Order: sequence, then structure tokens, then C-alpha cells
Amino acid sequence: MRRRGEQGSALVELSWLGILLVLPVLWIVLSVFEVQRGAFGVSAAVRAAARAYALAPDDASGLARARIAAQVALEDQGVHDVTPEVRVTCTPYPADCHQGTSVITVAVHSRVVLAMMPSALGGNRPSFALDATQTVPIGQFQEVAGAAPTG
Repeated sequence: MRRRGEQGSALVELSWLGILLVLPVLWIVLSVFEVQRGAFGVSAAVRAAARAYALAPDDASGLARARIAAQVALEDQGVHDVTPEVRVTCTPYPADCHQGTSVITVAVHSRVVLAMMPSALGGNRPSFALDATQTVPIGQFQEVAGAAPTG
């Protein structure tokens, strides 16, 4: 019986080990990029939502416009299939945000589903929660009639 040598087996072992180590590292890098994209998206969404709310004529239409603006901003950043949660609070007039010297605070909460992780591995696909807030005085984005532009 002829005995086989060990020649070439290190290359095979190194190849398998490389594949087993590269795949998790690749998944981690892709997940970090997805979370970063989501963070940019939520930041843009909260700014757009605050502006849309402040420019609306009343609270009801302001909330509807803020939700649409947040959704569009997230989709512009490449965050799809996620419905953001938009919450608005006002001080010092919580009943009517579009009054006097109100200051509105808009909060957007969203999730980013991590890449390449099927739900078949157990439960829901893993996701990362993202939050952002923006505070705006109610008159900041409103134009004054008859005012000449400066500059």
C-alpha cells in the first residue's frame, strides 16, 4: 500500500479557513454600511419632517406631511420597505403647535434590516433601531409677506 504525502493539504485547509473567516467579516462590513445608510436616512428624514410640519397650515395636515416627508427622505437614502414612526411634540402650546411662539420637536424612529440574514435561521430578521430628533421654532421656515431678500 502506497502512503500519500501531506503535500498540498495546507493549501486546501487555508482555502477553507479563508472562506469561513471572510464570509462573517463580509457580513459585518455590509451590516455596518446598511446601518450607516439608515443613520443618514433617519437624519435626513427628521429634518424634512420638521420642515414639512412647520410649513403646514395646521397640526393635522402637518403630521400627515411630516410622515410623507420622512418616508420620502428615507427612500432617497436607499432605506426601503420601512415605515418610520413620526412623533411631534410642542411647547409651550401642546394643543396647537401652529400658534404664536411654539417650538416643535419632531422625532423619527426607524429600523434597518441587516443584510443577508434570512428569517429561516430563526424568528425575525435582525434589525437595528435608529432614532433622530429635530427641534424647530414654528416661524423659522415661514416667509414674511413683503419682506425683501437680503444678500
